[in-house]
Amino acid sequence: MMPSKELQTLKAEFFGALAHPIRIRILEVLAAKGDHNVQMLQQQLGIDQPIVSQQLARLRSGGVVVARKAGTTVTYALADPMLADLLRVAKEILNRRLAGTQALLRELRRDVG
Repeated sequence: MMPSKELQTLKAEFFGALAHPIRIRILEVLAAKGDHNVQMLQQQLGIDQPIVSQQLARLRSGGVVVARKAGTTVTYALADPMLADLLRVAKEILNRRLAGTQALLRELRRDVG
């Protein structure tokens, strides 16, 4: 059975929330090192605070991260621990793809000489 248009749209919105290099970097930090506030992420990534905040807002609106407030500090965490698995699987897929590219590059170099 074909998924409904609503489900396909939901999936596209989910992946759209991930579709930015800084958002991926933020998720990788949260997956590897746990909860962080904006200042910690800014220091970890070497990115200006407004950009980190903007990308966190996009991740939060997409339901990818959650925010917890303690006093004046807002801490961000992965909304679902399986997001760490998703990042790991994506990395494995890209590693395989790039490994194939490297093999072709080596073949091309041998063929030129």
